[in-house]
Amino acid sequence: MEETCKNVYITTPIYYVNDVAHIGHAYTTIIADMLARYSRLTGHNTYFLTGTDEHGQKIAQSAEARGRTPKEYADEVSGKFRALWDNFDISYDKFIRTTDEQHKLGAQKAFEKMYNKGDIYKGEYEGFYCVSCETFFTEKQLIDEQFCPDCGRPTSIVKEESFFFKLSAYEDKLLKWYEENEDCILPRSKKNEIVNFVKSGLRDLSISRTSFEWGVKLPESINEPKHVMYVWLDALINYISALGYGSNEEKFEFWPASIHLVGKDILRFHAIYWPAFLMSLELPLPKHIAAHGWWTRDGEKMSKSKGNVVDPKQVADAYGLDAFRYFMLREVPFGQDGDFSQKALIDRINSDLGNDLGNLLNRISGMSGKYFDFKVSSIDVEKFHKKELDEVNKILENVEDFIFNMQINRFLEDLWKVLTIANKAIGDYEPWSKMKEGKTEEAMALVALITNIMAKVSILLQPVMPEKIEKIATSLGIHINTELYNKLIVNKELLNDVTITKVDQLFPRVEEPLIEQAPETKKDKAESEKKSDKQEEPDNLITIDKFFETTIKVGTIVEAEEVPKSKKLLKLQVDLGEDKNRQILAGIKEFYSPIDLIGTQACVVANLKPAKLMGMLSEGMLLAAKDENGLCLVRPEKTKISGTKIS
Repeated sequence: MEETCKNVYITTPIYYVNDVAHIGHAYTTIIADMLARYSRLTGHNTYFLTGTDEHGQKIAQSAEARGRTPKEYADEVSGKFRALWDNFDISYDKFIRTTDEQHKLGAQKAFEKMYNKGDIYKGEYEGFYCVSCETFFTEKQLIDEQFCPDCGRPTSIVKEESFFFKLSAYEDKLLKWYEENEDCILPRSKKNEIVNFVKSGLRDLSISRTSFEWGVKLPESINEPKHVMYVWLDALINYISALGYGSNEEKFEFWPASIHLVGKDILRFHAIYWPAFLMSLELPLPKHIAAHGWWTRDGEKMSKSKGNVVDPKQVADAYGLDAFRYFMLREVPFGQDGDFSQKALIDRINSDLGNDLGNLLNRISGMSGKYFDFKVSSIDVEKFHKKELDEVNKILENVEDFIFNMQINRFLEDLWKVLTIANKAIGDYEPWSKMKEGKTEEAMALVALITNIMAKVSILLQPVMPEKIEKIATSLGIHINTELYNKLIVNKELLNDVTITKVDQLFPRVEEPLIEQAPETKKDKAESEKKSDKQEEPDNLITIDKFFETTIKVGTIVEAEEVPKSKKLLKLQVDLGEDKNRQILAGIKEFYSPIDLIGTQACVVANLKPAKLMGMLSEGMLLAAKDENGLCLVRPEKTKISGTKIS
């Protein structure tokens, strides 16, 4: 998304209708909604798309298990997604369903065009197929020669006639696109993973199925009635069929997409398959594809069996939708995994929202009412507070860069820096003392400074918390729109004279969790009893899903030095193929000297929470083996690209 663009097109992935919406779906959709609202606020012509993906073998099987037709089942689950987004006041412009006739026409036109171009051919496919992921894998990719490398479920060998897309023919073009467009994939660390995957070689992609019927039929001109489109080809086309591709193209002025928001588990489909399809269709490629991380709960992976899946509506109903939105956008840097806990949410509500934002509004209301009958004039702000005003404007000059680079948490951090300036100014200048000294102009200037700061911050917070910010705007006597954005943010002007209105407390303090923790399930009890009955069975066995929660990568040690006053620790800078090196403190000083480590590789646990050792941050852990003969690092047999994932 560029600051200079007139049209902004923002998409979420279309959500697969095999289950109800969870916190991950809400996270993606809230980010997209925030971006869309911000784009409209700043004067861009904006189109925001979301919807549901409704075809494929998994949907057919789920429907059959419930005694429903696939369409009936899809109607029900898709309706629940749409109802939740409406309840959350998501400002989408179109909710697309892949069962829509307009979408089917677009998918068929795309297939026909790629076929006529020679990029699609007919053959036979045999491979290991994961129904859950709707994906084929080679035998080398499987875990223990049977299990899906992505979800850990068993695969089955499928052999059938298929149409193939010449994905291999686009390998060089894709690599060129990645090279020439630095931010086409965000965060940039994710781009490195995609580039390495493509460099390892692409195979042609099977894009049709004959083993089931629930999907978009191929175009009649191809005359292959037993084939339906592979669900990922069908699904990805939604981004252009929603704009009218294949039917009436009245909205196609919005293409190419400004930003595709996706979860990291589906980045490969969006960053490899989708650009290749677009190249074949001779359409412009999206500006950015942004992949976010996953959410855990209280440090544990969510699962139905544990009863710890976060229901986004339950959280929003308990704590308030805007508080939930703020927490999701502020708590974790985009692209990293996040952890949901009621304690963390309550801390954000009480500290950031209650103390910093809500209390500042109360102080404005209190000071303006006590000293000036709620009337505030900005006439002397620059005379008495140019220093603070310049500091505020300098911060706000740069915050938009964070939005367009998907660093929304840093955007919010900077807005809170501005609120800190306001709260500090009250303590520094003490308007009550100014009034006692008869310095009415100075007191008014201070109240006006705080009011202007609150107005400027509120404008930029409006896309994050639209309901609460509307109440703040009402209190300040302003109407937040593009005109006011240009006046206060772009042109750095001040408010005209305003009259303050009292409002109820925006963020009441929360003293204890408002949602009951899930009780221990029968399954949990049964497993505990089973363990106590079978003492001889190891009690540290884990499932394959649990294993896949650990990310191990090959790291190259680029710097190493001793940690002063420590007998065991070395401080290492390790290249994991990310934007910057990781600092890792390793207790290996007794076995390795720094000079011997520089330039060597080791296996690194890359998704540990950062920890402080002797006051220094450690952002990972080296794997090592130790016995009576000493310690040695676990290393790859041959040199690998930094950041290569170990599985």
